[in-house]
Amino acid sequence: MSDEFRELLKRVGSGTHTSKNLTRAEAAKATKMMLLQEATPAQIGAFMIAHRIKRPTPEELAGILDAFDPLSSKIEINPKHSYKPVVLGTPYDGRSRTVPVTTITALILAAADIPVVMHGGDCMPTKYGIPLSEIWQQLGVDFSEFNLAQAQKIYNQSNVGFIYLPQHFQAAHDFVTFREQIGKRPPFATAELVWSPVTGDCHLVAGFVHPPTEERFRSTFKLRQTKDFTLVKGLEGSCDLACSRTGIIAMSSSEKSFERLLLDPKDYDLNGSDIPLESTEQAIALIKAVIQGDNSKLFPAAILNGGFYLWRFKQASSLESAFELAEKILSTGEVAAKLTQLQMGAKTATLI
Repeated sequence: MSDEFRELLKRVGSGTHTSKNLTRAEAAKATKMMLLQEATPAQIGAFMIAHRIKRPTPEELAGILDAFDPLSSKIEINPKHSYKPVVLGTPYDGRSRTVPVTTITALILAAADIPVVMHGGDCMPTKYGIPLSEIWQQLGVDFSEFNLAQAQKIYNQSNVGFIYLPQHFQAAHDFVTFREQIGKRPPFATAELVWSPVTGDCHLVAGFVHPPTEERFRSTFKLRQTKDFTLVKGLEGSCDLACSRTGIIAMSSSEKSFERLLLDPKDYDLNGSDIPLESTEQAIALIKAVIQGDNSKLFPAAILNGGFYLWRFKQASSLESAFELAEKILSTGEVAAKLTQLQMGAKTATLI
């Protein structure tokens, strides 16, 4: 048993009236001890549940992120790229109710010369949904095969990067078993949405479900001096905007202070039902159809998301023109060509 960790556990696990928040440094220490399993399994499980019930403060989230950084491998910024990388943060336990368009959004942005980095692992608790890594595998790009040098080469060539936990963040991957045993998302699942797998300055994009989460993220960003971010009340906590409701979006950048955008798909004839996820095969078929430019039932969601992010990253002067640009990039085969380039890069990367 770790006596040092026991004292941190007592702080967060003393109940509603007597528990105390950790400092940023204490949260970083507790995170490191859990990820490296210096604390016992009993201590880790107790801490995770107690911290979930208490809810992490922005200082604690900042500490968790501080601990993540030195324990993980990261993509290096390519100075030859014209734009700073965009990090698309999405829940590691995947999607189980709606068909995702995150990979399509990444390909649209990459085709527009905007580098994108994603991160995650395999199918994991508590949702056991389709993870991004599996979608990429089904699209012919198996990021699970690449060491960091290979992942870096692919990113440099194609504008698409992926940090895969079992390869590049082993401590987080080893921790998955604890997430399964406690049966609930721990605060780590909140922090990883806004973790950057990139060395240097980037633009963080993350989804959220509950409004208090957005407030915590913004306060955490202030502590960590993160100025460029976009937070989206997205489908299943992802950064995918819904076609079925008005999107609530929080935005900030180095050039412009915080602002909130309410984006109603009806205003652009992109409204409709979000496509229910029936099976992995169904989802992959729909995603592949959109990438090939087919005007399928997932096409409006791809235009909505691709267009919004193109506008957000200054590829169009208005949302209307951004949606037109997204449709053009899809319809003229630029996204399909980008996927082909990525597939070829994946094949050559394994020769390193």
